[in-house]
Amino acid sequence: MDENVRLNSVNNLIDKKPFSDKGFIVPFEIAKYAQDIIDKFDVRGTANGTALSRSLSGGNQQKLIIGREMSKKHELLILAQPTRGLDVGAIEYIHGQIIEAKKQGKAVLLVSYELDEIMALADTIAVISRNNFIGIGSKEEMTRSKIGQLLAGEAMNESI
Repeated sequence: MDENVRLNSVNNLIDKKPFSDKGFIVPFEIAKYAQDIIDKFDVRGTANGTALSRSLSGGNQQKLIIGREMSKKHELLILAQPTRGLDVGAIEYIHGQIIEAKKQGKAVLLVSYELDEIMALADTIAVISRNNFIGIGSKEEMTRSKIGQLLAGEAMNESI
């Protein structure tokens, strides 16, 4: 997070077109790409992308990183706590982007402690406790009640 928002937005892409051409960086393309992420993910305090990434609030740093990673071409998206600490508007937007990625046929692995988030976004739910799978099933099979029972049973096993 030591670089400015523009450079952070093209992390691991800076040597690829359109951000680089014959070994030369193309600042206009970087600025345009960064501004798209800033606008779509409502990243605030960026000074048009020139602010240092570490100077952003924690929530805006998270929106920048989520925006950067979700803007890349990918077939598998791994998200761990993607909306933790974000405002309702940002959460809804990120959830929409996750749903859109699924509609495009991309695989999404979501790790979250937010049961509402899991129930809204997952097709298949795995419950993990102490590094072990204690249950896996479709969203229809893995109801809130079932998940609670699995976790309660695991808690009972720990106390024995």
